[in-house]
Amino acid sequence: MLLAKGSAGINVLIVDDSAVVRQVMTELLLADAAIATVSSVADPIFAMRRMEKEWPDVVVLDIEMPRMDGITFLQKIMQQRPTPVIICSTLAEQGADVTLKAMAIGAFGVITKPKMGLKSFLLDSANDVVSVVKAAASARLKNIVKAAVRPPQSKPQPVPNIAAKPHKRNVVAIGTSTGGTQALERILVALPVDVPGIVIVQHMPEKFTAMFAQRLNTLCQIEVKEAEDNDLLMPGRALIAPGGRHMQLVKTGFRYSVKVINGPLVNRHKPSVDVLFRSVATVAGKDAAGYILTGMGDDGARGLKQMRSAGADTIAQDEASCVVFGMPKEAIEMGAVGRIISLEDVARDITEL
Repeated sequence: MLLAKGSAGINVLIVDDSAVVRQVMTELLLADAAIATVSSVADPIFAMRRMEKEWPDVVVLDIEMPRMDGITFLQKIMQQRPTPVIICSTLAEQGADVTLKAMAIGAFGVITKPKMGLKSFLLDSANDVVSVVKAAASARLKNIVKAAVRPPQSKPQPVPNIAAKPHKRNVVAIGTSTGGTQALERILVALPVDVPGIVIVQHMPEKFTAMFAQRLNTLCQIEVKEAEDNDLLMPGRALIAPGGRHMQLVKTGFRYSVKVINGPLVNRHKPSVDVLFRSVATVAGKDAAGYILTGMGDDGARGLKQMRSAGADTIAQDEASCVVFGMPKEAIEMGAVGRIISLEDVARDITEL
């Protein structure tokens, strides 16, 4: 099925075996002036035939489908003609694992959908769905593909920290969203074991963060784990805020730890970068460094400005290396950023703290 309202704008292909998803998503996408056409097919075989005639600007792709699974289809797309692909996945743990594999291959982002109440969920999430599709159409896909094709690395053997020099900054806080899974992998695998403790907010749903942290932990010299309440922050450890929870830095005596809390969405996110950055500004101040990386929206900009006011070193990823320049751009325009560097330089920058 192909619906169109004009030649100019974004052309979207929906590949999903659910007729409800295809119908509702087509209607809500076409309601936005930036969307020109929406095609929808029930499986990747039909999608391949349609794409031979006209290649879309953005693909919205389910994972579990008949005849060919979404992962295999995604690999074919990235090999033939790299295109922004948004994964439409359930919140099941198995789905989360497969979806993370899709992100590693080069998927742009994820729309999480429940097993029940699909229609009402999509209608309630219309603004978010449209925003992701529009961001995907204008994304710097080469930055995703560059990360996805990086040769896999075996986990290096940790080097004992025998006589590490004192760090000028004892806490590193990182906030990121769209494109962040690839960016974080490139940063964390390059870090030695004696770097300052790292706290991270990556916009990601429940169940995804635990598997994401586990995957990174197998690749990195440093320890990477999904944060739990009262986890200590220490050199050589990175704590990732769990999906569906906020994370704050706290200090008791000379020791830092994290507090994992529930609460309302902040800047439409939970976890929120602003929640983390504000806590770091309060308890760590000039002993911290904050990095705001690729992502949609403005989450983290205000918190980073508070960190800068408290004396922290504040850094933004540059536009050229971002997948989406939204979050860094907002922080820069707000006066929250002291330095701007490329993604390629972030790991070295953290090491030199």
